[in-house]
Amino acid sequence: MPSDPVIHAVPAAAAPRTICLLRLSALGDATHVVPLVRTLRRAWPDAALSWVIGKAEYRLLEGLEGVDFVVYDKNTGLAGMRALRRHFGGQRFDALLQMQVAARANLLSAFVPAVRRIGYDGARSKDLHGLFVNERIPARAGVHVLDAIGSFCEPLGLAQTEVAWNLPVPDDARAWARAQWPEDGAPTLLISPCSSHALRNWRSDRYAAVADHAATRGWRVVLCGGRSELERTTADAILSAMQAPALDLVGKDTLKQLPALLERADLVMTPDSGPMHIANAMGTKVLGLHAASNPARSGPYSDRRYCVDRYDDAACKYLGKPARELKWGTKIEREGVMDLVTVQDAVAAFERFAAER
Repeated sequence: MPSDPVIHAVPAAAAPRTICLLRLSALGDATHVVPLVRTLRRAWPDAALSWVIGKAEYRLLEGLEGVDFVVYDKNTGLAGMRALRRHFGGQRFDALLQMQVAARANLLSAFVPAVRRIGYDGARSKDLHGLFVNERIPARAGVHVLDAIGSFCEPLGLAQTEVAWNLPVPDDARAWARAQWPEDGAPTLLISPCSSHALRNWRSDRYAAVADHAATRGWRVVLCGGRSELERTTADAILSAMQAPALDLVGKDTLKQLPALLERADLVMTPDSGPMHIANAMGTKVLGLHAASNPARSGPYSDRRYCVDRYDDAACKYLGKPARELKWGTKIEREGVMDLVTVQDAVAAFERFAAER
């Protein structure tokens, strides 16, 4: 594996003039890229910065200043990749930061002309990633996904020493969020129950039990989520199992309104999901539910004090070894793994937050 590079200040004459970021998905990982954008902009405010991004991720981050977004629709396949190359019109970037190792993203990167093609180290590469890059970031095990993404500036001679998001949230999105419930002094628990990975999701009756506990403590309960059938049926199951009332906002917000909604909550309860990372970026504390994934790698970046961590239990039960012996980043997405997270675990995490609030 390559050794860690020496981090030094780059003379202005050697600074890259054009940089392309390639990270298509998912919402949480796109959120992790924003601090890197801030780092690059602080160092080189005059550099032209492009970002090849997925459709949903663009809807979330549209308006991020200093970035020219190029949207790639995965449904367009090879034709869309050729269109991407035509979009660049013969331009050759000084550096491409290839921050996604999936096969589609690797192939797509071949249609981005660049002198320096910076990718992941060998341990974190897959799907022939190494064939599409000519430089690699430092090999570091045991780091959060956000820090791994942040290290893409290191081959360019920078270090990400500050993590800042400042997501682009329009005033009308915040106005919509303010209109959803009154400013009456009651704290709000917002539940975003679904991940895009179904095996990371918790049981509806368990969400309902924690929601009812919060209601007995004087908290308002709000449900949020997207427009998929899974999210609607999950929310309906939670509502039917609850004894207390809850505000149902599932399917009612847009991706621009979601950060504003998460910002208004006092605490967000969710599995490892995009809303977890968006809430964290907006400064809201997260009660994360982890068994299928390691919160040290993919939990809320800023504060994991209120997370439930049953990842080690899952490793022992399903893989026959403790988490410390697993390859960093191993996911344990097995049927029933999230049952290791109990109602008592989540109530205890809620009470930790309530006691410190």
